[in-house]
Amino acid sequence: MPMSTRDCLNENNVDEIYDLVCVGFGPASLAIAVAIHDKGIPARVRCLERQREFKWHGGMLLPDSRMQISFLKDLATLRDPQSHFTFLNYLKAKNRLVAFTNLSTFLPLREEYNDYMTWCASHFDQHARYNQETLAITPHRLQGERVKAWDVLSQDVATRERSTVRARYIVIAVGGKPKVPAALSDSSPDSPIVHFSSYSHTIPKMLVNKHCRSYVAVIGGGQSAAEIFNDLQKRFANVCVCLYTGDSALRPSDDSPFVNEIFDPERVNEFYDLPNEAQKDTLTKNKATNYGVVRPELLDRLYELMYHQRLHESDESKWQHGILPRKEVVGYETRNDGKICLKLKNTLNGDIDLSDAPFDLIIVATGYIRNAHESMLRSTKDLKTGKYDIGRDYKIKYRRDAVADNCGIWLQGCCQDSHGLSDTLLSILAVRGGEMVKSIFPEGNEDSIGDSKSL
Repeated sequence: MPMSTRDCLNENNVDEIYDLVCVGFGPASLAIAVAIHDKGIPARVRCLERQREFKWHGGMLLPDSRMQISFLKDLATLRDPQSHFTFLNYLKAKNRLVAFTNLSTFLPLREEYNDYMTWCASHFDQHARYNQETLAITPHRLQGERVKAWDVLSQDVATRERSTVRARYIVIAVGGKPKVPAALSDSSPDSPIVHFSSYSHTIPKMLVNKHCRSYVAVIGGGQSAAEIFNDLQKRFANVCVCLYTGDSALRPSDDSPFVNEIFDPERVNEFYDLPNEAQKDTLTKNKATNYGVVRPELLDRLYELMYHQRLHESDESKWQHGILPRKEVVGYETRNDGKICLKLKNTLNGDIDLSDAPFDLIIVATGYIRNAHESMLRSTKDLKTGKYDIGRDYKIKYRRDAVADNCGIWLQGCCQDSHGLSDTLLSILAVRGGEMVKSIFPEGNEDSIGDSKSL
């Protein structure tokens, strides 16, 4: 007689057994945890997170940097305005609700929004395991049967101790890996080339000598590059900063209300049903809402800073800070003193020259790569046909004869090509979290395998 699903899950060789394991405990997984809590589903859930604690883009929590979306697009409001986990209820719990209303803004400080999500995450501390880097997800099945569970192998970041947990349902929401152009790749531990995701952690330590002028290059043309360029000028008086962008100018983000409707939750259905070529065309047309663009108010601020230099010095080559368009970094040379000279290609005529000044530090603001799930799921390739085919509910479409119906893996934050620009952003987290829970637990999880306290 074949084993039941419960018996299968309770075999030895695993440390713990759950209904759902979330790989990564960032905003996407947190929104799912909130939705499970709000629906009162008695599920055993474990969230594995590589960081030491919950933190949202901790390396880019710059002073005075603001959110680019309304606080109403929090982890709960658009799904359930009465949820305990709304941003407004967070403000009430922190005794700042009235004071916040006096700000007359929908865009809180990024620092405050991180604190809001940290507050939400604190409600699920018993379900989160930090310092856990997930190494692999493997199917668990008996010979001749379909897969009924998954084994998740993780490793403690500090001790390297490994452990395995098993679950019927898996959500992979690990975010992106820093994207560094090949021309600037340097894996040495003391490299002066830093990705912007670790900016606020590493830069203050590297620019400690206030009596010596330092030269810093920022590579990129988007919001993060502009924020870093602005922050360095404000906080480090002895620093000279050059921002290089391959475009002819820094460009404004399109934040107009009609265009912003592409981030409405119902637009995911519309995008998902488009033919492939139409999806690509839509992504290209709406790129200016998020990629390689800067919020207009920050552009105004930067132009004012440049103008102030022009007021005192007409020769731009003598300015302390500069924005250099049409400059693509194609390589670099390291001098004997450790300073770096960048090889710059003029995107207008193709000429290549070395930077006028040698730099002490290079900050790369060129985004992320979102393919971490591919290495984690290497052992599941025989369960599918061709590339990863993702359903509207974000579930990987494995073969029906290979994986049981009440078992599966869902992807978050790496489905932009199939689900639209909102996939990697915060805009639809609340609604999507509810959709995910409905897909994972369609019957309210009546067959929960555990008896521990639910979310």
